[in-house]
Amino acid sequence: MKVSDIIKSKEKTLSFEFFPPKTQQGESMFFETLKKLSVFKPDYVSITYGAGGTTKNKTISIVERINRDNTFVVVPHLTGIGCDKKEITDIVEYYKKIGIENILALRGDPCQETNKLPEVKNGFKYAKDLIGFLKDFNLFSIGAGVYPEGHPDAADLNMDMIHTRQKVAAGADFFITQMFFDNRVFYDFLQRADKAGINVPIIPGIMLLNNFPKVKQLAGMCKATIPVELDRLMTKYADSPESIKKAGIDYTTNQCADLISQGIKHFHFYTLNQWEFASKIINNLSLEIKS
Repeated sequence: MKVSDIIKSKEKTLSFEFFPPKTQQGESMFFETLKKLSVFKPDYVSITYGAGGTTKNKTISIVERINRDNTFVVVPHLTGIGCDKKEITDIVEYYKKIGIENILALRGDPCQETNKLPEVKNGFKYAKDLIGFLKDFNLFSIGAGVYPEGHPDAADLNMDMIHTRQKVAAGADFFITQMFFDNRVFYDFLQRADKAGINVPIIPGIMLLNNFPKVKQLAGMCKATIPVELDRLMTKYADSPESIKKAGIDYTTNQCADLISQGIKHFHFYTLNQWEFASKIINNLSLEIKS
């Protein structure tokens, strides 16, 4: 089923993001996490592609297994950088063969080793280019990423919104946001999007605080602000694993509760391949974020 149709047909949706495990032990934990979170009946799950497409083969393998098991609607990430049109076409044809109906189309990040975007002849410079290419296949519901605080490479918020509109024009029919920890930046983004005439669903991406050093690293890469109060909270309990876990769960529970109070009905959780935080937060909210 297509994500665009799921969102149209359901008042509330719940989804999770996972990354492909790198080891056999990680793979066992990955499928255990999927099993644990399946009790919440997520409407779909997304599988990341890795910086520079570094997990391409593993992503495709995981997507195939989940789709074959018919456990979840699966949304593979697909990035444009580092790929030419033939390689993307081969992936699309394979996804068509196994019945995939959704793709999250992203520009992608450079590999950390080089921190430079690769130049590829007959490739894709921007996300909108990949989105338009995928749209021509007329096979998928196409999601894309948006940045509540502006894309790191955008000159300003106005230019960022112009680029967001271009993604819609190219064929994106839903958005998932980059992480944010202050809901005000999300509400401001929604207002800017509304003024710009963007009328596709914008789903908040909620980063779980189950590994705060890793979260800070990821936030730095995408220039997502860590509020002073959150940083102080995590620093205060840095030497107490149980206290920092509780503080992280409480912070994200309160963040989601505020979003719900403002009428937000669709949630996408960045799990970092761990189930406990997501489970406790959803249970804390008495399943209000799931129909």
